[in-house]
Amino acid sequence: MKTFNITTLVKEVQPDELDSADRELIEAAKQATARSYAPYSKFHVGAAIRMADGRIVTGSNQENAAYPSGTCAERTAAYWAASQYPDMAMKKIAVAAWTRQGHDDSTPDADCFQAMPISPCGACRQALLEYETLHGPIEVLLYGADKTYVLPSIKSLLPFSFTEF
Repeated sequence: MKTFNITTLVKEVQPDELDSADRELIEAAKQATARSYAPYSKFHVGAAIRMADGRIVTGSNQENAAYPSGTCAERTAAYWAASQYPDMAMKKIAVAAWTRQGHDDSTPDADCFQAMPISPCGACRQALLEYETLHGPIEVLLYGADKTYVLPSIKSLLPFSFTEF
């Protein structure tokens, strides 16, 4: 038997430690949360992807009463980007989320962002990993009101991944 550790490099940063392009990408993800359709979970997620040419593509979670029919923000953004720019690499993704849970009705939505960064679900990790496998690393920015996590690639979120296709 052999035992081994898997390590993931994660940088924890504050907004002033990010360059203006990364702050812009996070802001786009935060703005995308306003376009989510989350009547069931009340958990609003936005994703923003910076393409190789610098443009930003966004997406938000879209729920449905038939729960499996909904789509996460990360896949919404990635699928739209890939359908519009099939040969262009996705270079970076930012994810942000908020909920009114724990906040009173007078609290503005902008003050309801999750304190801790949230991470894409397993399905989103696998979907994003396929684009990373095709076009190269996609850096990850996971926004939280108290801190942001920066990871070098989608692969760092899914170390045991399926890439044989």
